[in-house]
Amino acid sequence: MIRKATMEDVQGLAELMSELGYPTSYENMKQRYSKINQHPDYYTLVYEIEGQLVGMTGMIRAFRYEDDYSYVRIVSMVVKEFARGKGIGYELLKASESWAKGQGCHMVTLNSGNREERSKAHEFYKRNGFVGSATGFYKKL
Repeated sequence: MIRKATMEDVQGLAELMSELGYPTSYENMKQRYSKINQHPDYYTLVYEIEGQLVGMTGMIRAFRYEDDYSYVRIVSMVVKEFARGKGIGYELLKASESWAKGQGCHMVTLNSGNREERSKAHEFYKRNGFVGSATGFYKKL
């Protein structure tokens, strides 16, 4: 079942962030998600099976400088390893696209790290209509 995440999902979200490669404690996730959950431009979907979170997408609605269209950026997406290959990621992507359309957005974007362990994710995104078109950079402050 796909649904909007709630504060009761914090433990499951922490586990999913750890699965994604970002070890996260319950307390850290509680602090993060309490901020995210209150912001009107953020939206988090979870995929739940028998009371256990097995996947999620975290999104931000944003505006562009270069044209008049808004878009949604998927900033976090993960499906637990044991549940991969069962259509859960596909369903989360479709639900994310549906939310974006409902917000009046014309595009969904995402970044995925250029690491070997992300190669299957890259192929998944391509199979689902995403086009690789940018190189990302970051600088820690």
